[in-house]
Amino acid sequence: MAAGSTPDAVGTRVLIAGVGYQFMRDLSVGPVLVPELQRMDWPPGVEVDDWSIGPIHIVQRVEAQPRPYDRIVLFAAVERGREPGRVSSYRWLGNLPEPEEIQQRVGEAVMGVIHLDNLLIVGQQFGALPADVVVVEIEPEDTGWGAGFTPRIESVLAETVATVRRFALDGYDD
Repeated sequence: MAAGSTPDAVGTRVLIAGVGYQFMRDLSVGPVLVPELQRMDWPPGVEVDDWSIGPIHIVQRVEAQPRPYDRIVLFAAVERGREPGRVSSYRWLGNLPEPEEIQQRVGEAVMGVIHLDNLLIVGQQFGALPADVVVVEIEPEDTGWGAGFTPRIESVLAETVATVRRFALDGYDD
């Protein structure tokens, strides 16, 4: 599906998926926002799911689909050393690391590690991702155990939802 093309009744399939752990403060953005996104009105062909499960299970879930997704929009809180609360987005280009790192990521996936980078690498390695993958990330402030977000993260949740919605409907325009 070309960037800028929108889901419609012709059969375009778009998946929006949150990734993260429950009860890990700001790192819980993915699974916590999924229900809010599921309650929104979407055109035919748009699905919202919680992908806070191991990447190997995700690969199997995607392979079991009757038709592949044309676009996937993933969102999560990920520590990258940016300003806490910053919402960033990019198109996943599918570039894989060296085979040793891929093997390490597969091993972590089998052990149940849930991390956006593992999902992208394992999904790409096993051919489960479409060419059109958009990633929306929030830089977390508090990555400790517990419920609820820090005020800084709470203040960007609406922006995150709007960003995810825009990319799901319009694609990522390079």
